[in-house]
Amino acid sequence: MALLSKKDTNLITDPLADNNPITIQVLGICSALAITAELKASLVMAISVMFVLGAGNVVISLMRNIIPSKIRIIVQLIVVATLVIIVDQVLKAFAYELSKTLAVFVGLIITNCIIMGRFEAFALANGPWRSFLDGIGNSLGYGVILIIVGFFRELLGSGTLFGIPVLGDPIAKTGLYATGYENNGFMIIPPAALIVVGIIIWVQRSRNPALVEEN
Repeated sequence: MALLSKKDTNLITDPLADNNPITIQVLGICSALAITAELKASLVMAISVMFVLGAGNVVISLMRNIIPSKIRIIVQLIVVATLVIIVDQVLKAFAYELSKTLAVFVGLIITNCIIMGRFEAFALANGPWRSFLDGIGNSLGYGVILIIVGFFRELLGSGTLFGIPVLGDPIAKTGLYATGYENNGFMIIPPAALIVVGIIIWVQRSRNPALVEEN
């Protein structure tokens, strides 16, 4: 018997493209604008959200039959806040400099619309295993966009990837800089992220006309 049924597989694959939380549902876009100037920060944020959403979905699913409906939002916030504190403490212990770079944005995972939306729309109505898959799928869809945006912003804005120069030395004018190329400073400010996300949305809808909204 296969570990994943077709429906279970769709929980992981759909958010990667046709139901992406950022480019299709337009959720969690704030972090895509704020922390994607560096690829490393984008990757760490993606992993952090994956942990919080995957574990949080399981916890909410296990508690779904005992949570009073009147306080379910409070319970969800407590669960996600606890998981975010764990992420924050782990980052401070093992990646302190990066934790300072992400700073307040890790805390803002608590208010990420994707996480609260999946708790409310899926985890409260499904079992732990399917809820876990839904959390992993949506966090992967979120993370893929962050990594793509972070890749282009850091490469074009700083000429580096993960802080490592890949286009040459802009001071010594080696590599690509020897041809007259210069880093695009616009790419490291938040509006550039919106442009990159817009291009991704355009590409998605060009490949799949069914995603184009009718007026």
